[in-house]
Amino acid sequence: MRRLDPRGATSVITGAASGMGAEVARELERRGARLALVDRNAEGLESLAASLTGTGHTVHAVDLTDDAGVAALAVDIEAAHPHIQSLITCAGSSMLGSIDQLTMAEMRWLMDVNLWGTVNITQALLPAMRRQKAAHITHLVSIYGLAAPAGRIPYAMSKFAVRGFTESLRHELEDSSVTVGAIYPAGVKTGIILHGRYAAALDPAIAQRAAAAQAAMYHTEPADAAHRIVEATLRRRPRTMIGREARLVDVLARITPTRYWAPMRGPLREAVDTTTPVT
Repeated sequence: MRRLDPRGATSVITGAASGMGAEVARELERRGARLALVDRNAEGLESLAASLTGTGHTVHAVDLTDDAGVAALAVDIEAAHPHIQSLITCAGSSMLGSIDQLTMAEMRWLMDVNLWGTVNITQALLPAMRRQKAAHITHLVSIYGLAAPAGRIPYAMSKFAVRGFTESLRHELEDSSVTVGAIYPAGVKTGIILHGRYAAALDPAIAQRAAAAQAAMYHTEPADAAHRIVEATLRRRPRTMIGREARLVDVLARITPTRYWAPMRGPLREAVDTTTPVT
């Protein structure tokens, strides 16, 4: 399969204002790509853009759950970037809480952000990408798109859904110039869990403890993960695991699809505990 050459071509990155998205942007710029940086955080986008040294980059502040906003965004990006070679969807959030603590509104919000935001931007930019001789779409899923833990119902639902969307889309586009891949990170040291939301019914102290316990399990440096994500995109890989835990969980879920939680429960005990009072 033809490897993509990022030099002078455009990569669209969602969630680019911070975290994994910003690291992916820096990695692609080092390789000579032009960037269309997308996030709802306009200030964060401007700060990132100011730190980049390349030319031809554009910033686009938009809420990916806003259909009209995304449609207008696609027009703006195509006008500024006639050769969209890749789309990397890093935008997303987390949500802590058990089924008894969460409301339907809270769960719908996370599905809107993680799933429908991904679908929205992908569908909007696909026509432009189809016009290229070779292009690739990379969706960041999660280790929790391979195995679903307790205490993360809305997050796991959204990531399993993104995984399903990615795989179905890859099959639909198999005879086109556009390839599609999924990334399954297992604990990159960004602030997603610490800055994510939690159920309103959840004690903030308990939420903070659970989030900190989860963050303590993250071992991969963002720059290392960004390198892997960009390489997977340029090589047009359909499936990429990042981190030893992701590879282990992938194998575990394949071997024992109904019992993988038993060996996962212990290491995740504090991270999924949203009920025990903080003393």
